[in-house]
Amino acid sequence: MTATSIELWAPFIIAGVCAAIVSPISIRLAPKIGAMDIPKDKRRVHNKPMPRFGGMAIYVAIMVGLVVYGRSDAGFIPAMVGCTMIYIFGVIDDLKNIKPIVKLGGQVLSSVVVFAMGLRIESITNYFGEGNVALGEVICFIVTVLWLVGITNAINLVDGLDGLAAGIAAISAICIGYVSYIHGQYVPTLGMMVVAGACVGFLPYNFHPAKTFMGDGGSQLLGFAIAALSILGRAKSATLVVVVIPALVLGLPIIDTAMAIIRRTLRGQSIGTADKEHLHHRIMKAGFGQRRAVLLMYSVSGIMGVVAILYSRGLLFECTGLAIVAILIIGVILTDTGSNKVSIRGKRIIREKPELPEKDEQKQ
Repeated sequence: MTATSIELWAPFIIAGVCAAIVSPISIRLAPKIGAMDIPKDKRRVHNKPMPRFGGMAIYVAIMVGLVVYGRSDAGFIPAMVGCTMIYIFGVIDDLKNIKPIVKLGGQVLSSVVVFAMGLRIESITNYFGEGNVALGEVICFIVTVLWLVGITNAINLVDGLDGLAAGIAAISAICIGYVSYIHGQYVPTLGMMVVAGACVGFLPYNFHPAKTFMGDGGSQLLGFAIAALSILGRAKSATLVVVVIPALVLGLPIIDTAMAIIRRTLRGQSIGTADKEHLHHRIMKAGFGQRRAVLLMYSVSGIMGVVAILYSRGLLFECTGLAIVAILIIGVILTDTGSNKVSIRGKRIIREKPELPEKDEQKQ
């Protein structure tokens, strides 16, 4: 299967248009079905009820894109089934606020179904020799389920500010799609372009000040879609694309998820306990508003995307240098102990008047 530039961007455009059309419909539908986010605790960063049914627009856009452009490849079918299941579980969570363990159960069940339908990670790159190492049935099952559940939660947990999850998912999907393309894996490329288009089409309604939230239905769907579609390229040459590249591109949300798990475990809390100590929350505490915090995280995600692209081309020195830059940026922000918000707008800068020399009391 080959693909021209027009064939690659068409799924992006179709999904984007679908998301842009369905988003206003989801906003009007949200209060009618009770899909509203009420700011009832300090963890929320908004102060008024918001529709959180935007995941509907993302789901419709992804399904339309995959049906139109993925119908020729049977590998898209298990991905579509899994995405549908995870979206339904997410919507139930948005409406009923289910317990974390039940939420995790829905993610695992969706992953098991995808595995049973044949979409799985069957081998990994052999870094100590030539070729790839085939995984046994049990290891294959464990790795596939952990991969799908892990990436699903990485995107889900990063969904804390207006436009954050949609933007990071779009950047990640484009980068993974590009690496897939340069390695001749056009099937996952088409899938990633669909996901990226759905995010971009939804983003105008979700960027600060947001008109709607995607909810768990949207954030879990995006994570699951990226994880499932990234393992469509099961060819021998695609093992680099399948595991390493998505992990690098999604480095920011993966690190955030790992930090949350460690933090809650050390405190004796459930790993599903919500808090306000994610990276984006801490960046805001350092004095950044929502927009600048989100744009900063976009930038770091973009850097990690370039790291993944360079790594896929064997440019280890260059990708290591960029990865260090990304880590330093986050480190500088998170270690800022200042409590005063600094603005770059000149009109907000207060300068002390210089002391004038004392005048003589009497002139000679």
